[in-house]
Formats: sequence, C-alpha cells, structure tokens
Amino acid sequence: MRIVKVLFDFYLEASIHVALAATALTGATVLLAHLPWNVPLLAFVFFSTVVCYNLIRYGVKTNTYFVVSKRYRTMIQPCTLICLGFALYFLSRFSVDIWVAVAVLSLLSILYAVPLSPRTRTLRRWVGLKIYIVALVWTGVTAGLPLIASHYSMRWDLWVLVVQRFILIVALMIPFEIRDLPQDDTRLRTLPQVLGVQNTQRLGVVLALAFLVLTFLKQEVTSSEIGMRAVLSVLLVWVCSSAHRMQFRYFAAFWVEGIPIGWLGVLALAECYF
Repeated sequence: MRIVKVLFDFYLEASIHVALAATALTGATVLLAHLPWNVPLLAFVFFSTVVCYNLIRYGVKTNTYFVVSKRYRTMIQPCTLICLGFALYFLSRFSVDIWVAVAVLSLLSILYAVPLSPRTRTLRRWVGLKIYIVALVWTGVTAGLPLIASHYSMRWDLWVLVVQRFILIVALMIPFEIRDLPQDDTRLRTLPQVLGVQNTQRLGVVLALAFLVLTFLKQEVTSSEIGMRAVLSVLLVWVCSSAHRMQFRYFAAFWVEGIPIGWLGVLALAECYF
C-alpha cells in the first residue's frame, strides 16, 4: 500500500492529474464545438501543462525544486524536462497562429509567477487578479487553442462556449481559493478574503447557475447538451458548498481537479448514445 500512496502522491504533485484535467477540457471543446480531433494539440496541452505547473509550483522556489526532502519528488525534475521536450516537439508541428497564441498564453503564465523586475510584482500578487488570470489562461488553452487550430470563424455559439469555459474555470477554482485561505497573503485580496467563505460559496453557486443558463442562449443546442451541462452545474454547486471538505488533502487536489475528466467521459458517452 505504501508504494501505491507514493505513486499517487507523485501523480498529483508532478501535475499529471491537473494536466489530464486540462486535456479533458480541451477534448470537451472538441466535442461541444464539433471540431475534428487533433491528437498533437491534445498531447501539447498535456505536456505543456505539466511543465507550466511544475515550474510555477517548484521552479520559482529553487529550495523546493532543487533541494527536496521526499525521494519521489526528485523524479519531478526529469519528468518536467521530458515533458518539455515532448511539448516543444508537438508545438513544432503547429502553424504560426498557434505559436502566437501559445506565446501570449506563456507570457501570461510567466508573469503570473515571475516579476518583470525585482521592483515589480507578479500578476499573482496583483490585488484580486489571481483567479481571473488563471481562468483566462485556462480558457485560452482549453477553448481558444482548439478553435484556432481548426480555423473556425467565431460564430455566436462559440463565443458562448468560451464565456462558459471562463465561468466554469472560475467556479472550479473557488474550492482552491477557500482551501488556500489560511496560507494566502492577506494582501492578495482573494475572493474568500474579500467576500468571506460563505459569500464566496454563494458566488460559486451563482456562477454554476450562470454556466447553465448561458446554454439556452445558444442558437443550436440539444437536449443532451442541456442535460450534460445541468449535471455539471449541480456538481459545481455541491463542490462550492462543501467548505468543510476543502481542507481534506485529496478533496480539491484530486476530486475537484478530476471534474473535467469525468465531464469529458460523460460527454463522450452522450456523443455515442444520443
């Protein structure tokens, strides 16, 4: 059992789980927008997410990245390097418009963790911006990149999809904002710091309902799509209302981050049988 726990912790701490979640959301965009499957893009999203998250979580703090106390964490370094190689390989197969989009998203990610100069702050430490910067990058990666790669013109329904994706990411981040409340610098002015835990939970419920309501603004919508989004909205409401579970070690890191993976599975089943 110990080896299973070690492997599971490595799976979480090496950002493999969050990378699968990002890949799943990209796959959800493919299904919802009826895009052709682009395996190199999905692979790029997976490997680049591993690299980005590991560098942000560990790389900007050299004492936690190069000096580690847990043996399995030493494997995160070569894992990140290997994923970087794969990410660059798949990136080389894309057109210039994807390169430009990736460059912009990468710049936002870098500025989120690294200041431009010693006298400036990272985007993460700008008052109240943390959650929105992350949601913007995730929306760009999981919704923007597949649309750009498919050369689709942005019609109304696709704009609705992009707005819904942004709302979904913000709602999914609320459990992490609540979980990190005891550790976050009070100067960050995160949502729980500004609104309080209960009001932040209520905001999550409002976002979940807004996510569902936007579905009815689409010009083309099926009953199965409404049902799938309703299921996801109910799950978001439950997660955002479960403040007492936030401090459990694996609740946010595994179950909440795993919601996009489960949602992709449900969408794929609906695509096959409805």
